[in-house]
Amino acid sequence: MDQRVDDERRQETAPGRPARPNPAEQPGDPSWLDRLRAHRTLVLAIAAIAIALTVGVIVWWINASHYESTDDAFIDARTVTISAQLNAQIVDVPVTDNQRVTAGTVLVRLDRSDFQVQTDQGTAQVDQAQANIANLKAQIAAQQARIDQANKQTAQAQAALTFAEQENERYQRLVKAGSVTVEQAQQYHSNLLQAQASYAAAEANAIATTKQLPVLQSQALQAQAQLEQQRAGLEQAKVNLGRTVITAPVDGYVTQLTAAKGQYAAAGQALMMFVPRDVWITANFKETQLAQLRPGQPVDIAIDAFPQHTFKGHVDSVQAGSGTAFSLLPAQNATGNYVKIVQRVPVKIVFDQPPDVLLGPGMSVVPNVRVR
Repeated sequence: MDQRVDDERRQETAPGRPARPNPAEQPGDPSWLDRLRAHRTLVLAIAAIAIALTVGVIVWWINASHYESTDDAFIDARTVTISAQLNAQIVDVPVTDNQRVTAGTVLVRLDRSDFQVQTDQGTAQVDQAQANIANLKAQIAAQQARIDQANKQTAQAQAALTFAEQENERYQRLVKAGSVTVEQAQQYHSNLLQAQASYAAAEANAIATTKQLPVLQSQALQAQAQLEQQRAGLEQAKVNLGRTVITAPVDGYVTQLTAAKGQYAAAGQALMMFVPRDVWITANFKETQLAQLRPGQPVDIAIDAFPQHTFKGHVDSVQAGSGTAFSLLPAQNATGNYVKIVQRVPVKIVFDQPPDVLLGPGMSVVPNVRVR
């Protein structure tokens, strides 16, 4: 064994052969600083990415604090139910499903023959009432002339009576003085009696003629009332005649068309739904989002149907109450167990410019309201 150890020592110290390093003299492992220096580019890249992410998060948080958004929003509009206002048969439907129309466009035509007859009858009745009034006015004018004539006859009879009284009084004095005969005095007394009778008759005729005037005037008022009644009936007939043509109230679109030619339409029966072009957004924000929400604040509007477009609008108003408060069965929190739930409050958002795309009620929207 000693021989083998000696051989190994000789081999280690042999000329030209490197000496085995001493374990105590071997260098230590590199430190973490040395490793970082060795991978300086990678470290700098990671640090830059970390700083960029931190700055991005901070910028996003600051920017997000300036906006309020919700995905519980949709396009809204005041849809109109187009219905018939009278009972008649449909003779024409000149529109079709989903057609865009302008205000005043004919949507449905109803049979107008019965209502045309009623209008013609009303016109004839009005003409008759007007003729009756004209006749009564002529009678009133003639009666007024008769009254004037009767008054003149009364005045004439009164003058004759006055003269007869004067003649009778003079002859009565003369007969007492013996200047005239009794027969002459009696003749003038007879004239006085005739004049008195004539005056009484003329006065009675004047009174009767005058009292006839209010009767004619009353008949004229009654005829005027009948004329107004006939005119009202004629206007109603014209209104019904006009209702045989149903037109679009505003610009919009025809939807859910059920009217068909030959169908009998009853008063109040829905013939189609009409969607106006004037639409807005109803956004149901959480009540915790309303602290800084004010009318007039700008809104960026994203519509799911048109993701490539961003529409501009502004807050119009905030509903005075949550959505559940106006539901068919509002919550009664005073009864039973109560669980607090964050309520949604409808906010109306309008477009700054009318959209140049087709929008209809119920389409999904994501509004972003800038509150700061």
